[in-house]
Amino acid sequence: MSAITQAEEANLQLDTQGFAIVVDGLRKRYGNLVAVDGISFRVKEREIFGLLGPNGAGKTTTVEILEGLRQADAGRAVVAGIDVFKAPQKVKSRIGVQLQASAFFDYLTLVELIEMFAALYERPIDARVLLTRVGLEDKASSRVKTLSGGQKQRFSIATALVNEPRVLFLDEPTTGLDPQARRNLWELAQAIRQDGRTIVLTTHYMDEAETLCDRVAVMDRGKIIAMDTPATLVGNLLAKGFRRRQVEREANLEDVFLDLTGHELREG
Repeated sequence: MSAITQAEEANLQLDTQGFAIVVDGLRKRYGNLVAVDGISFRVKEREIFGLLGPNGAGKTTTVEILEGLRQADAGRAVVAGIDVFKAPQKVKSRIGVQLQASAFFDYLTLVELIEMFAALYERPIDARVLLTRVGLEDKASSRVKTLSGGQKQRFSIATALVNEPRVLFLDEPTTGLDPQARRNLWELAQAIRQDGRTIVLTTHYMDEAETLCDRVAVMDRGKIIAMDTPATLVGNLLAKGFRRRQVEREANLEDVFLDLTGHELREG
């Protein structure tokens, strides 16, 4: 795999101007299984872009290719101005990745873990400022094993922000969280976007995608079968004559729960 030259990188920057991610004809096969079948899409700078689909749709493979963790068979993928095929290691310096489940050294405090990540990136950072950014300033001297589920997810996002990434990948960030922690993660994602970053979100919660995402791509069997704003996709469905058997009310049970128990986090 050849390294990208300065001239090639300059051409890429010009070709992808205004887009944080450019994907053209991406393909990946595992034996007889076509996991990603020639998909193409663009993600704008400062956009929250949702990648949706059932299990086995090809979402994880697509994201792993974009993160430089898996090699595609064909196509093109440019992330944060880097050709992922030619410079998979370089792209890692421009992205942040929050995983659904992460493992950290149990004997280090949150501050020490942040400082360790900063050292790996050779980047000076004030760990306490970053922890404050994700609402964990009072847990700076704690260890990860003592954190609640929501706190662990916010800390995982903090570690993904250490290198000040242009693109942040969030993998089902609110799975298993209570309503307060879930809403808090939504607010954090929106704040990160306001800082000028692009977010790629994978989730199985359609209300989460509808709330957070500027646009979504729906994948199935390795293909993108729909892509647009959530409002447009819903409008297209209604235009086809679709109507729910039970009309959606102005509030739901989660709204009742939050009204009764409050919106503030309960982290013990």
